Order: sequence, then C-alpha cells, then structure tokens
Amino acid sequence: MYSTIEQKYRRIQKELVAGAVALGCVFLIGTLWYWLVEGWSWEDAAYMTVITLATVGYGETNPLGNRGRLFTISLILMGVVSIGYIVNRFTEALIQGYFQEGIRLQQQRRSMESLSGHYIICGFGRTGRQIALEFEAESVSFVTIDLDIESIQTAQELGYIAVQGDATLDETLVKVKISEAVGLVAALPSDAENLYTVLSAKTLNPQIRAIARASTHEALQKLQRAGADAVVSPYITGGKRMAAAALRPQVMDFVDGILTGAGRELYMEEFRLDPDVCPCVGQTLREARLRSQSGALVLAIRRIDDTLIGGPTADTHLLTGDLLICMGTAEQLRLLSQILLPIRSTTPRPPKHT
Repeated sequence: MYSTIEQKYRRIQKELVAGAVALGCVFLIGTLWYWLVEGWSWEDAAYMTVITLATVGYGETNPLGNRGRLFTISLILMGVVSIGYIVNRFTEALIQGYFQEGIRLQQQRRSMESLSGHYIICGFGRTGRQIALEFEAESVSFVTIDLDIESIQTAQELGYIAVQGDATLDETLVKVKISEAVGLVAALPSDAENLYTVLSAKTLNPQIRAIARASTHEALQKLQRAGADAVVSPYITGGKRMAAAALRPQVMDFVDGILTGAGRELYMEEFRLDPDVCPCVGQTLREARLRSQSGALVLAIRRIDDTLIGGPTADTHLLTGDLLICMGTAEQLRLLSQILLPIRSTTPRPPKHT
C-alpha cells in the first residue's frame, strides 16, 4: 500500500515513462516506413525521422511522393502530440515538486533500510509530536506513522522519518521494520486504534515494548490485557501531575528537569544486570563501588520479581536480572554504562546541540 505522496510521485513517473515509450514507438514507426516502404538506408530513414519529429525544417533527405509526404505529415502530428504530452507532464512534475519528492522518497527509503533498534511512534498529533521532540532531544532513533497527509508533511519538515499509513495494519508496521524495533508508542486518536495497534505489534514482535495512550479507565484495562507494557491516560496522569505541582512544586520542577527536554545537567537512566557481562552481580553496592567509580547515584533497584527497593543501602546485594534506576550527569552515566549492561545500547543519550 503506497501513501498519497508516493502514489502521486509514481503516477507522474509512469506518465513520463508512457510518454517516452510513445515517442520511441513513433520514431520506430517512422524509421521502418522510410526504410521498408520508401526503400531508404537505415541511416537516412533514422535521420529523416529525427528531423521530422524535431520539426527543424531541413527538408526531405530523399525525394518523397504524395504517399510519403502524407505519412510525413502524420508523423509530424504524432510527434507533436507525444512531445507535447512529455513536456506537459515534465512541467507539472517540475511545478509540483515531484522530482524533489522522488529524491526525498529515496532518502527516506535509505533511512528506513538503516533502521534498527528504533522506536515507532503511531500518530503524529499533539501527543505524538511531543514524544518525537523528547526522542529527538535524547538522540533516539525513531520513525513516525500517521494516516493524515498534513501530519506526515509536518513531521518531514521537522526532519523526522515519517510514513503515511494505517498503524493498525500489519503491512504498515512491517514497512517500518517492527521486527527490529525495540519499542512502539501508540498515540492514535481513539482507544480502539491504539488497541488494534498494540495487538498487531505484539503479534509481529512479541519482544517489543509497547506503550499506549488511553482515554478511559476501561480502555486502560483492555490495553493492559492486550499486552501493552505501559498504558498512559493523559487525563489521569495530567491530574496527578497538576496536584503534585500544586502541593510539591519544587519536587516536580526537579523531576521534570531530569526526565525530559534538552539542555539538562542531570539524567535518569535504567540498567539491567546481566550476569554474563556484569562483574557486579552477587556483590553489594559497597563492594561494586558504582558511586565511587562513576559518580552516578543508584536511586532504586527493581528485582526480577517486581519488588522495588527505594534508596538501597551499601549492604544491598545486586542480583541477576536487577533493574538499577540511576541518576547522574551524562558523563557519569557513560562511565556507569561501561560497568553495567544498559537496556539501550546508546545509554546515556545527551541532547543534541543546535
């Protein structure tokens, strides 16, 4: 299934090819006539056909009878129609920017081919646009999907890889290489669309982390049953954050400052302990010396059975499968990533400088 943009580009491409083929056929007809009917040589036949189609007015290569002149008139008319059609299609393509669109499609295709370990944002509305801004600030590789052509054009103007299509369809998700993606964010307008998207995503890639938007509590429960790893309700989350901002404004400012946006001094990141590569498994935090080696602070540890240890002490043991939630500067987290195996291979991701 091609997007509207691709359909327009392919249509003009086919029309230009059809015009070129028609002109080629006219040239072949003219050459064969002068060669077979008039008895001219190949060179004279081809030359006569070219100057006739070009209407340069050089005159007849060899004398022609009435039949030959009538055919030449017909050849001129066929050539004018064919060339006029090509010029018309070419002018339209130039004015409408189809050639630039073809270059952009080629660039996007190359970008799509290089995608791996990326995120998929389904829906480029207000929510999807904010998600894209956060991903861009952290240098995360991502691709956006939306059915609305204007949203896709907006995403492309911002420099994002954007695909026009229905995110609920398997073929669209396959097109954005869901099998190689690490995460999917369903931020489509309706709960039903988000539900279908999560179901399709989990079917095509059971290991993908799916985050979905829900408008109601019922939709939240259904998305969780469908396999969504996290479900966010803008109304519930927004209400909680507004209450927290009213009661604990400084805490909220601090948390927002280390979680989102560019130009941050502190970051938060999560690391999964892998016994095959992490030498700290089985040690206590004191023995691992993570703070002294990197400067990063371990805020919490989530065990493999989902037990959460907040503010772990120096005597807390690090076990296989533990998820460490850490805070520090970009450099401190880079040093920590050399000791621990990060969940994402590009941890941490400092914001881009513009």
